[in-house]
Amino acid sequence: MVRNLGISLLFVLVGTGLWYWQEQDVRARLSWMGLPTWDVIGPLNVHRVLRNDGVLIGWSDIRVNPLWVSYRLRDVDESRIASRPDYQQDWRTLWPVAADSYGGSGYDRGHLAPNYAIALVHGREAQLDTFLMSNISPQRPDLNRRLWQRLEEVVIDHFVPRFDALQVVTGPVFPADIFPSVLRRVGLVQVPSAFYKILVVPGERPMALAFLMPQTVHGNEPLDRYLASIDEIEARTGLDFFPLLPETVERGLEGRVRTQGWKLQEVARLPARY
Repeated sequence: MVRNLGISLLFVLVGTGLWYWQEQDVRARLSWMGLPTWDVIGPLNVHRVLRNDGVLIGWSDIRVNPLWVSYRLRDVDESRIASRPDYQQDWRTLWPVAADSYGGSGYDRGHLAPNYAIALVHGREAQLDTFLMSNISPQRPDLNRRLWQRLEEVVIDHFVPRFDALQVVTGPVFPADIFPSVLRRVGLVQVPSAFYKILVVPGERPMALAFLMPQTVHGNEPLDRYLASIDEIEARTGLDFFPLLPETVERGLEGRVRTQGWKLQEVARLPARY
């Protein structure tokens, strides 16, 4: 009996070790300089990491939202775009958020990891995962269908070919006043006041570009109107996006807005693809 117990324990330890190293490998491939962490831990920012094909999601069962979504994009030679999937409930979330949960609310089902870019780079299974409701947040139509979509297109059509590879971290921003904003919901899902998208060209001398877009946009504004520093987004969200970044590099990368090398002005006013 003792022998059998020892063998069982050995299998558990080996299995746990293999899972841990596999998980660390996936996180390393889909993130840069660590996953986002919190400066101060509180009930509203407790979250779980959901692992999808090509995407990591920091999911909050309190806000019923992804607090951050991390993925990598790279330049690819051939398209792997398939037909657009249907939205699906994610069984991993504590509260059920169904495909029709936003119906009649005036909000769109806004993708955080984008369908087109993820499908292009990571394939069909990854594309299906972008239509899980754990990757969705309530966005006003003028933001979702116009300005946010234009930014997504510029990232995959212009920035990725320019730099070959990008690390992207994106997510919602919630109002600073906890009450009544925490009660402002579409069904179970708290409604954000804005959304951020951080782009990083990894390397020894990384480059970054970040955007902060409120829900109140008209949709035809130039993208460069919504530039922000990473420090500003960290202040609004409470997140530390790249916790493993050396402090000397962090100050230069996150402290100010630098557009050199991105050629943003050439694409800031491009119309949406659709």
